[in-house]
Amino acid sequence: MTAPERLQGLLEPVVTGLGYEWVGLEFVSAGAGSTLRIYIDLDGGIGVDDCERVSRQLSAVLDVEDVIRGQYTLEVSSPGLDRPLFTPEHYRRFAGREVRLQLRDLVQGRRKLDGRLAGIDAGDGVSVIADGVEYRIPLANIAKARLKPEFRRTRA
Repeated sequence: MTAPERLQGLLEPVVTGLGYEWVGLEFVSAGAGSTLRIYIDLDGGIGVDDCERVSRQLSAVLDVEDVIRGQYTLEVSSPGLDRPLFTPEHYRRFAGREVRLQLRDLVQGRRKLDGRLAGIDAGDGVSVIADGVEYRIPLANIAKARLKPEFRRTRA
């Protein structure tokens, strides 16, 4: 089990127990300045009070379990307009939306890919249409995925 999987196994039940959707986590290790970022969501959106409430609970669990060595910063956040995608369900849920992918290995000479998410197949291969070409990318090859914010113009 990887460190992110261990952290998720420990923290996700706390978040869902408080009534929030667990979106995912990012752990960025940068020497003494590591950051553990937890994304939560709720119908109607997330406010500062929600983040503070979840942060207090997660901090207590992390202090007791002591699973992260050294100093780190805990951040609890809404997924925002450029929502990160972590799970196969996220790729299904947001099919049809514009995404930005960073890949671990090159796919047809590309490591970054911006396009429309066409969906995910049963074998966990993500389909993205970019520049008129359909790319099929295994989930394991996606280092980061985020929705691209979509803004609609309104009449003045």
